[in-house]
Amino acid sequence: MAEKQIILVPDFLTVRELATLIDASPIDVMKKLIANGIMASINQQIDFDTAAIVVEDLGFEAQSASAAAAQQEREERAETAQTWRKGYAKEAPGSLQARPPIVTILGHVDHGKTTLLDTIRKAHVAEGEAGGITQHIGAYRVNHNGRQITFLDTPGHEAFTAMRARGAQGADIAVLVVAADDGVMPTTREALNHARAANVPIVVALTKVDKRNANPEKVKQELAEIGLTPMDWDGETFVVPVSAIKGDGIDDLLEALVLTADENTEQIVANPNGEPFGTVLEARVDKFRGVIATLLVLNGTVSPGDVVVAGSSYGRIKAMFDETGKPVKSAGPSTPVAILGLHEMPQAGDSFEIAKNEKVARALVEERQQPDTQAAGRASVSLEDFFKQFSAGESKELLIILKVDVQGSLQPLVDSLSQLSEANKDGIKVRLLSSDVGNINESDVMLASASGAIILGFNVDVDTAAKRSADSRGVEIRLYSIIYKLIEDVELALNGMLEPVYEDKTIGTAEVRQVFRISKIGTIAGCMIREGEARRNAKARVKRGGQIIISNQSVSSLKRMQEDVREVRTGFECGIGLSDFENFEVGDLIEFYVSERVS
Repeated sequence: MAEKQIILVPDFLTVRELATLIDASPIDVMKKLIANGIMASINQQIDFDTAAIVVEDLGFEAQSASAAAAQQEREERAETAQTWRKGYAKEAPGSLQARPPIVTILGHVDHGKTTLLDTIRKAHVAEGEAGGITQHIGAYRVNHNGRQITFLDTPGHEAFTAMRARGAQGADIAVLVVAADDGVMPTTREALNHARAANVPIVVALTKVDKRNANPEKVKQELAEIGLTPMDWDGETFVVPVSAIKGDGIDDLLEALVLTADENTEQIVANPNGEPFGTVLEARVDKFRGVIATLLVLNGTVSPGDVVVAGSSYGRIKAMFDETGKPVKSAGPSTPVAILGLHEMPQAGDSFEIAKNEKVARALVEERQQPDTQAAGRASVSLEDFFKQFSAGESKELLIILKVDVQGSLQPLVDSLSQLSEANKDGIKVRLLSSDVGNINESDVMLASASGAIILGFNVDVDTAAKRSADSRGVEIRLYSIIYKLIEDVELALNGMLEPVYEDKTIGTAEVRQVFRISKIGTIAGCMIREGEARRNAKARVKRGGQIIISNQSVSSLKRMQEDVREVRTGFECGIGLSDFENFEVGDLIEFYVSERVS
């Protein structure tokens, strides 16, 4: 039997667009809709579930386009993460040497991140004429007392976490910008959580110290409260006062970054003579030069003439330029460089590597475009499956993002989760990436996606954008209204004893208007769909006088206008038969329900 052609269907489209998608007449599509109890005009918008009925009735297989895109993103993310691990693993330990640190700037939106970056660039980037490519290539290098530092020119934890979510190496050090007049803001805490989740050291830049209402000592107290105790308070965090507008303190900040890099020399390493790989920072199409992509080299050395494979793009490097637009002949570790020669535009966060020739590069791209269901499966984590992943050596600690309704609930939950970690006999650790008060938002989901964490909520809601993002990224969100139940589920997960929970969800209700007895078929209830929809593949229960008289029934027959249909929607009449029930009475209600996994 030949396989059905797969049609990728958007979440919403018009009847006309559906007809075009499957190369059918709009009239045929409308007929199929009517046969299934759905009245829709040619320009009326229908959802995926409705479109799928028509697609499958016409002999195709329907798949959600958004779900397919999300799966592809998860596959790419898993593959990119593997690239980093394999790349460094190939290098002999003795060949690795210190490379310049890569720094990202995080913090509250009005605390001066962009101004700080601009000040550093103007004061410390080498002078030179722009060569016509661009002076903004997503990153730039500065020299401080003979030491080089690379800054990612994409301030904001959203960009930083988006790169990590795709498996890319975001940065080696994070500069957390905090204004001396405002202090620690909710967004500051959010950025700090993202930096801590990435396991990168943090340097604080205390900006706007020259303002009249600046209160550095008060801000230092706030920093100490979130675990960033300044060194002059006997802590371990560099807190450097700066004035981005005047340029005061910039050298001190750069010195703090160099010292921080020196303390982390085991992590900030590369082999300049090894196999080149790195990440794509940004890409665009120039109408004269074609694709211009900015690469950040993390290992090896890249030169013109090399064949680059970046995501699903490849090509031989025709020319390379630095951040001032000057042509360069090579780019070593921690060097940002703009290149020409790729055949199509890669995505920011894609990994890149060097291939032997264009034939090998083309084969690599084709291989990457093949579906990889195992990689997709590794991209998301569920609480039920965590112990299996730990046993298989895939996870060493359970990463959790905790959101609660009030401050009084936060500390008891944090303490209880820490105790579970200490008491676990298998040595599984529970690590709280973030614990805060408030509803679950999209930033929480991005953090979970980038880190492989699970979001636990106590007496909180999930924002609409966060729900949509969690579905597409494969992030698990679990909501609780009882503290002990949350603790119990985590404890069971650590011991491999947590089972999935399923719940019945009512999807439609039909009212029995007439009862027919048909030979060879049995009793059929002539019904009107009062709300929702009746589905052929759903279970059904019958209610009489408000009481359930039978449940867990399979739908043996669902007809409209003498034709078998898969579903019938609100306001339409249909005939319904149940597998083991015939004693219908006029006025009975038939409820249709499906079993859905809720945790």
